Amino acid sequence: MSSLPKPSDLIPHRTPFLFVDEIVALVPGQSATGIWKLTGEEDFFNGHFPNRPTLPGVLMCEAIAQVGACAILSQEKFVGKLPLFGGLDGARFRRQVVPGDLLEMSVQLGRMSARAGKG
Repeated sequence: MSSLPKPSDLIPHRTPFLFVDEIVALVPGQSATGIWKLTGEEDFFNGHFPNRPTLPGVLMCEAIAQVGACAILSQEKFVGKLPLFGGLDGARFRRQVVPGDLLEMSVQLGRMSARAGKG
């Protein structure tokens, strides 16, 4: 069994804006599952919210976009390209995400064109 690439091997994001710690499943050009381990040491928890730290929903959206970018950029024809996030339809947040949580995010890519993809 081959090992899966690190997110930083696939996407250009770096600290402090690389949110995916690990890719645990990957089908290049089709799907990916990534993990983000929230330690509580992340700076945004200091202000969102003091004494009640909560992961901002917009950062969850960015993290899942990064997992999608891993699925896309693992495909040979897209290696080295810059993935730009074009939008998000129907996002729902099921519960509060707090320090100590492990956020598992799965992306199934839908249609792809030369300029954009939707998943």
